[in-house]
Amino acid sequence: MVDEEQPEVVSDAPVERRSRMPLVIGVVALLALGAGGYLWQSHRTAHAGNTKAAAVDISKAELYLPLEPAFVVNFRDDESLRYLQVGVTLMSHDPDAINVAKGADPVLRDGLVALFSNQKFSIISDAAGRQKLQEQALATVRKIVQARLGRPGIDALYFTSFVMQ
Repeated sequence: MVDEEQPEVVSDAPVERRSRMPLVIGVVALLALGAGGYLWQSHRTAHAGNTKAAAVDISKAELYLPLEPAFVVNFRDDESLRYLQVGVTLMSHDPDAINVAKGADPVLRDGLVALFSNQKFSIISDAAGRQKLQEQALATVRKIVQARLGRPGIDALYFTSFVMQ
């Protein structure tokens, strides 16, 4: 038998190639989705960080502790015996400091009574003298709270009433 070989047909027509366009579009789409997801996640994380910071600010609200009942002390003026009644409220942003102050109430009251009873009428009868007394009272309270808590903790001390007679 005769081997009949099929002659190879050579044509000048270009060989059909697969287009790479769908592959390029797919890669670009995946990159775009990845970048979008990254931006969305980073925005969510940043927003969660702001929420966390806001939660910390909310917990750092001003906390007040009125020292009840008001302090009543006697002190001697040049001419007579006088008395002083002072209402005191402590302010802090630290809940632990307020709890320590509540627990140390007898010690705080003792320190403040000693401070108030050693005043002179001529000094505390004007605004500058009351301001100085308020600063001394705050220093007394901070010293006591610091001894128990390790930090001053109390931010302010307010006289909510101040009566002398």
